[in-house]
Amino acid sequence: METRRALQVDAFTDEPLTGNAAGVVPDADGLSDGQMQAIAREFNQSETAFVLSTGSADRRVRYFTPKQEIDLCGHATIAMHAALAENGDLDVGDHTLETNVGVLDITVEEDSTVWMTQGQPAIREVDVDPAEVADALGIDPAALTDIEDELPLARATTGLPFLIVPVTFLEQLGQADPDMAAVEQLSEEVDVTGIYAFTFDVLSAQATLHGRMFAPRAGIPEDPVTGTASGATGAYLRHFGAFDTMPDEMLFEQGHFVSRPGTVRVRVGDKIQVGGRAVTSFDGSVVVPTLDEDEILEA
Repeated sequence: METRRALQVDAFTDEPLTGNAAGVVPDADGLSDGQMQAIAREFNQSETAFVLSTGSADRRVRYFTPKQEIDLCGHATIAMHAALAENGDLDVGDHTLETNVGVLDITVEEDSTVWMTQGQPAIREVDVDPAEVADALGIDPAALTDIEDELPLARATTGLPFLIVPVTFLEQLGQADPDMAAVEQLSEEVDVTGIYAFTFDVLSAQATLHGRMFAPRAGIPEDPVTGTASGATGAYLRHFGAFDTMPDEMLFEQGHFVSRPGTVRVRVGDKIQVGGRAVTSFDGSVVVPTLDEDEILEA
């Protein structure tokens, strides 16, 4: 029976069992697509990162949700690098990572903070009725229209696309009760992975904004703390002039309404970077499935 080492790593936090949990398989060489998908389904985390050898960068990664492969995942990237560093397989300094969206730069700092450089942003307003968005999210439509003149609904990506939705107050965001079928349909209409709703009304005095992210289209009803969406939102804020002077660094809080609080550090300059720490909460092994590829994918 073949087994592989398998970790659960909680990203964007220093506290185990908070932040956003990712599965990490540090040695995935030789695993088929079906085997990786089956392992990700067994982990049942929003994403599992499979670390592979490559000649194009220091390492390669593939990300699988329980439902499908996706091109990029911020928290799983932070999680895998933190775990490799903790295990002594990764030194402090700069590294490169091959993903489905290209080779990204990664920096591991002395305090174990991992910084991920995301792709160049692409942002555009979308012609969507705010009332439709509010209805899908289960939010009072006034919470969107009160802020719409200053910050519009927009599709933003730095590797994965999201519909960015500004909300007036934290209470309104916290009381959101999404209709997941409607969120999935809306995500398909505007061709995004999910919807990231945020407010400048925050819990912590150090935070810039509070966010929630819903991605049923990718098999993730609500993601606790989302690195890729945070980078896209940072680029969105700069694009639409949300601040008189763009901060050198921002802090996004997320996950409190699903009892997995965490924070993402976001830098928007010549490049978009998201950063954070991570902690391993489980270290064990997983049995590699031996089913035929098609059988695994359809299970």
